[in-house]
Amino acid sequence: MLSPLDDYPVHQISEPMRFVGTSDRNFYDRYYFNVHGAAGVHGTEDELFAVIGVGQYPNLSVADAFVSVLWGGDHRVVRSSKTLGTDRMDASVGPIRVEVLKGLEQVRVVVEPNEWGIELDAVYDGFSEAHLESRHFDRQFSRVTFDSTRFAQVGSWTGTLKVGDRELVLTPERYWGSRDRSWGVRPVGEPEPPGIRATDTEGGFFWIYAPVRFDDHALVTIVQERPTGERIMQDAHRVFPLGSGRQAEWLGRPEHQLRFAPGTRSVVGATLSYYGAHGQKRAEIEVETQLPFPLLLGSGYGLEPDWKHGMYQGELVVQGQHVPPADPSYSTWALTEYAAEFTYDGQVGYGMFECAVMGPHRQYGFTGWD
Repeated sequence: MLSPLDDYPVHQISEPMRFVGTSDRNFYDRYYFNVHGAAGVHGTEDELFAVIGVGQYPNLSVADAFVSVLWGGDHRVVRSSKTLGTDRMDASVGPIRVEVLKGLEQVRVVVEPNEWGIELDAVYDGFSEAHLESRHFDRQFSRVTFDSTRFAQVGSWTGTLKVGDRELVLTPERYWGSRDRSWGVRPVGEPEPPGIRATDTEGGFFWIYAPVRFDDHALVTIVQERPTGERIMQDAHRVFPLGSGRQAEWLGRPEHQLRFAPGTRSVVGATLSYYGAHGQKRAEIEVETQLPFPLLLGSGYGLEPDWKHGMYQGELVVQGQHVPPADPSYSTWALTEYAAEFTYDGQVGYGMFECAVMGPHRQYGFTGWD
């Protein structure tokens, strides 16, 4: 099970690099990228949101990838899965691959021509320093369900995207995005027997993740809560451009006030407030959501029973979908990524506002899953 990576002095345990330091089946190692317009997106060719993911699951011997593109009313997905071999430096799965050109700074993403009409060849250039987020750790009935590390970065894209018979030139002044790299333990692969977890009937999922780019800095905000409001994890930092030599600045404890479309859980806006020591307010940001992107449709994040991240599909399987418009009830039970405008202290920035309010949540008066 030796691989080229074993020739580098990077070992962390007394095993070849193909093996990880835990036998937990749910260990994973993933890339995530998104693409969105750098300014207001309504009614322009910038009405685009795309997400790319590539993951490895060493203890399941699976690697998979997807690209999901919403451009106007056209939503398409290409996804692929293969058996993970010995070379974990190979971040390709079928037509989709990631190439690290300069670690923590520049990455190339390629989607080769395929029968489903999505092609991409673009370079992601980091604008901000890569930010190491707070550790994500949680237990359910004493079992560790999440124990992962992630870094985040905002940046811009240069290259070309083809969807069907349309082609879009991506330029760094018009097309921004964010990326993350995460690894550790979280639920992946085929469903396990629930056991005692079947008795957890009141659990929910509340999540906010907001990486945003301004002219001279970036902000990264994360909040995960239980239905009572108890925090599972949180992070709020101001991050500065690559090469600035400035360390990320802690903003304090993030608090949220979401605004929903009447009768729904679709987020139309939010106020994010940040409190330092002794309750001192350090910043307040207004968020206006613009283009909603239904992340779970076709991408493998858990919606479809026959295609989930880490699920064994065979030696190499490539699929595509022309995704129908999301049902209006999607935001009630699933995760939405919004292209959004952020405003504070006279500055305007653009980025992603990822949000889910699934199940009960006391702050917003939701008592169930409807």
